Amino acid sequence: TGHELGHKKEAFDRWMAKLVLAVVGYGHFFIEHNKGHHRDVATPDDPATSRMGENIYSFATREIPGAFKRAWELEEVRLERSGKSVWSLDNEILQPLIITVALYSALLSFFGPIMLISLPIQMAFGWWQLTSANYIEHYGLLREKLPNGKYEHQKPYHSWNSNHIMSNLILFHLQRHSDH
Repeated sequence: TGHELGHKKEAFDRWMAKLVLAVVGYGHFFIEHNKGHHRDVATPDDPATSRMGENIYSFATREIPGAFKRAWELEEVRLERSGKSVWSLDNEILQPLIITVALYSALLSFFGPIMLISLPIQMAFGWWQLTSANYIEHYGLLREKLPNGKYEHQKPYHSWNSNHIMSNLILFHLQRHSDH
């Protein structure tokens, strides 16, 4: 849901994406996916594209920190262009992070120490779901590098898609990944 809402243009939808991603402490995905992954998909520059022969565990140890690093770099550039500090509240990585900290603090206060076990488990599960989707959707696919040093434009065959009605309805058309 956070993935799909992050593609919307309306401010409310985009804030809902941040909120949904904040629940699992993965708010940077909002920036990285839309501004980094979409640009670099199926290239060696994309930490969210799994490589041919790469197992999911190796991919996860490369993708998770790589995605956060690239999101931070993209957000830093965006904020510098507008003359703002990367540490300002305009930082769209810090916004969901603040929500995560507030939410987790409230849950810990209300439910007690059991949340010290429950929250990391649900967080890891959420991260694993997003990482697994990234792993499957572009596994082993590579865009051709052109003579000018740029990569060919993204095509539907740079993403593994599924045209099954039920899985697309259940997962908000996530299997039609190349459509967005």
